[in-house]
Amino acid sequence: MEPTASAALYPPPSQKRRSASTTKADALGNDVLCMIFAFLDFVQLIRCSAVCKSWCAAINKLKLLQIQYQKQRQLESAGLHDGATCSERSINLQMEQLAMERQRLSLQQGPVDVFKWKGHSVGFNKCRMKMGLVLTGVGDKVMRLWSAESCKGLDEYCLPDKAPLIDFDFDEGKVVGLLGTRMCIWRRIGTRDLFSSRDGLFTSGLCMRYVDPLAAVGCEDGKVRIYDMYSRKISQIIKMHPGSVSCLSYTDEQLIISGSSHGGISMSDLSSDQRVATLRTSSYADGIKCLCFNPASYLLFAGSTAGHASCWDLRTSRRLWDTRVSPNVIYSMHHLQNDKSTLVIGGIDGVLRVIDQDSGEIISRYIVDENRNPSHRSTSKNQNPSIEHKQAIRLSEDDQDRLYLTPSSRPPITCLCVGMQKVVTAHGNKHIRVWKFRGK
Repeated sequence: MEPTASAALYPPPSQKRRSASTTKADALGNDVLCMIFAFLDFVQLIRCSAVCKSWCAAINKLKLLQIQYQKQRQLESAGLHDGATCSERSINLQMEQLAMERQRLSLQQGPVDVFKWKGHSVGFNKCRMKMGLVLTGVGDKVMRLWSAESCKGLDEYCLPDKAPLIDFDFDEGKVVGLLGTRMCIWRRIGTRDLFSSRDGLFTSGLCMRYVDPLAAVGCEDGKVRIYDMYSRKISQIIKMHPGSVSCLSYTDEQLIISGSSHGGISMSDLSSDQRVATLRTSSYADGIKCLCFNPASYLLFAGSTAGHASCWDLRTSRRLWDTRVSPNVIYSMHHLQNDKSTLVIGGIDGVLRVIDQDSGEIISRYIVDENRNPSHRSTSKNQNPSIEHKQAIRLSEDDQDRLYLTPSSRPPITCLCVGMQKVVTAHGNKHIRVWKFRGK
């Protein structure tokens, strides 16, 4: 497709968007929505309020959040007195705090169901999750979109040619992928368009992070190249490391953070092309495999090739803690948006670990119970094959010692993403796993 296709994906600001056609959900009206929402608890209401603007407006207008919060406080004997009133902002804040507390407790204790199904014809090793949707790929010639709740396949995005998919991300309207030495964009809504930049745009790109309209690509030569999707050009080239860039992260203040295979972490300001700070882990020999930035607390987390997890406060560039949480490589770490308490980590040993963001202490460790026979259920026609259902085992300290000494046959966790009371993992094979934490 010609490069002019990008005009359809990125119309000029003055061009008005076409109004979306009315859906069946939109036709229900506030009264019917109120009757439906009245049956939900506060966590389910929070999820519903994130679906669309009309649902959020209905929930806020009918003050269901306030009612549910008062009921919850009364049950906990914490006392919102009859007739007490709170501002909508205060209610939403406290509802968010209650949701984050439930998230922490669910990851720390209680039963865990693990659902596994074949998602690709060949092995893949990356996954991304937003708004309850999971996008998987890298290794196969197609990216697939799934529902994290129902485990059903929703859509797929085929690669245009034999160029390898290196990294990807997505939002409400598009999927952005780094393919070989160029960038591709798939439209998710309306007419299915594919835009491809010219080949040779990047030099040995290894990783990508995307915040509309910019995509940052970490390269083998230690530089980060910023691709502007509106101009379809490289707008900046920033020298970050003497070695290759292995992972990237963004902040809301236009800081780009990169980790190196040589062990350093660098931050640069996109507005000035100036390096802001250089961070290092306790071991200079450890390569950095993954980064995770929490905008709610301004903390940066890093995982290394030697199994170390580290944390810095970016406001002071001071390292807060460094803990060896795994005997081997940490491939991925992630947390729920606005969660300032827990961080989920996965690596080569296949153990799913939950650690405390403030201290680096390991809260819980989970593996799949492979000794119990799984149950199976089939999904609707033309979706995905049967889903295998197993239970996860929460490991004790004695179990952890045994894991350090015994070679593991578990598949490595090559990538993970965290949702509300769930974690999705990729393992470098054909299967996707969704870990659902029910709590006590």
